[in-house]
Amino acid sequence: MTVISPTQEKPTRGNAPSPDVVVVGSGAGGGPLVKQLAELGLNVLVLERGAAVPREDDNWNVGEVFRERKYSPFEMWKDRTGKSFRPSSWYNVGGSTKFFGTVMMRLRERDFEAVEHAEGVSPAWPFSYAELEPFYAEAEHLFGVHGDPSPDPTEPPRSGQLPHGAVGSEPYVARIEERLRTKGLHPFPLPVAVDLHPGGKCVRCGTCDGFPCAVGGKNDAETRCIEPALKTGRVTLWTGAFARRLLLAGDGRSINAIEVEHQDSIKTVSAGIYVLSAGAVNSALILMRSAAGAFPTGLANSADVVGRHYMTHNLTTMMAVSTRENPTKFQKTLAFNDFYDGEPGYPFPMGNVQTLGKLQSGMLVAGAKHMPQVIARALTRRSFDILTTSEDLPKAENRVMLHGGNVHVSVQANNLECHRRLNKQVKGILRDIGFPLVLAKTLPVNFTAAQCGTIRMGKDPAQSALDCYCRSWDHRNLFVVDASFMPTSGAINPSLTIAAQSLRVAQHIAAAEFGIGRAIDGTGHGARLA
Repeated sequence: MTVISPTQEKPTRGNAPSPDVVVVGSGAGGGPLVKQLAELGLNVLVLERGAAVPREDDNWNVGEVFRERKYSPFEMWKDRTGKSFRPSSWYNVGGSTKFFGTVMMRLRERDFEAVEHAEGVSPAWPFSYAELEPFYAEAEHLFGVHGDPSPDPTEPPRSGQLPHGAVGSEPYVARIEERLRTKGLHPFPLPVAVDLHPGGKCVRCGTCDGFPCAVGGKNDAETRCIEPALKTGRVTLWTGAFARRLLLAGDGRSINAIEVEHQDSIKTVSAGIYVLSAGAVNSALILMRSAAGAFPTGLANSADVVGRHYMTHNLTTMMAVSTRENPTKFQKTLAFNDFYDGEPGYPFPMGNVQTLGKLQSGMLVAGAKHMPQVIARALTRRSFDILTTSEDLPKAENRVMLHGGNVHVSVQANNLECHRRLNKQVKGILRDIGFPLVLAKTLPVNFTAAQCGTIRMGKDPAQSALDCYCRSWDHRNLFVVDASFMPTSGAINPSLTIAAQSLRVAQHIAAAEFGIGRAIDGTGHGARLA
């Protein structure tokens, strides 16, 4: 098929030619799948709502990125009280990976099992860690992950080492790492997807976490997946393409076409397979907007789970402040999981601790409008910056909805006891190792950057929307491959898990639908499609 680049897109007449697969979205879910399918010989049309992020000086401008939010669309959603808020969302080639902190870590082996928490049970996934492990390894190589997980006692079994060694901590952080070890903790190098090796593009700057990369040194879904996929000649990329709805075939058992707003017209595109990879909120919204016939509340929703079980982690940022200045530029190099599964006397999971990208004064001012610049500058010059992450539980009442065309994200925070215990432990540790002042901010539930869980996988069609290969139980040629498939959130950054499952699904689609390669197992379709 003709390659249409973000800057050389050509107008078309009428409907587009029929590809083998249409993929909506180009981030952590869509990107790896598109690359894999193209390399297996399939023709793919990618529908991306936004455009490519230009490489420019503003990529690394704190004011433009954090205060003006130049690269984030201006849209308003409503929370559970009806109050409007501007979500943490990005519509561009590469999706949110253009702005992620580059952390690509595996879920723990136990995360795939049913786990008892202090406030409820986190359900099991429809497959084990062992089934995903080969695809974790493949995703780590695809994204060029640096790290060394060997010091982490919670690290699950792996078939091979990471493709690149740890990037290494700068002296200030290295000293903190040694102090943490004296406390009996097990810090380890944070696994990060950056192009930092001889001949690589990464310059180890201080504007990585939350910023797009001006030099292409961040190994995101655009640079590692979409750009190579386009070079195969089997991928067409439409940017500025808004997926309005899916159109059902007459029997209601399959998708007949997708309706797209593109280049000032509405087009319908037909394909053999349709994949939604628009993110946990927007993939659910597409299904809701597609309601028709026997599916009045949305497609793939006979189990009434689409939009439900929304999760976004319990997250707290901390600034540990001392009298000594912190000259570190690239700070995302350290993590520890010593409390991931609890602590003595508390047998419930608590979560992960990792460094943030180095906070800058403009970031604080953007988040706290009345903070004087001089105070923000004094704090950030002397701060060591931490993120704590705890699992939130998949509650059916936490959900995404459409009301009169307005997006509502109705979420009540849960499983907070474990997060409070984790924060208490971390604050105490930071004070013990030389930081007398620890400022903490727990992020609100309407912080949507880690959204997941709205179109969950499962073994039972009565309780899930997708089978273990992310195929809709209701529609045989519809797949959903983004964070929405996750039955649970764990307490780990989700990008690597999304990418690994994306590669697994791509292999399954190629084998089961097109006879290319070898099927992962003999199960084929979901139970309802037998």
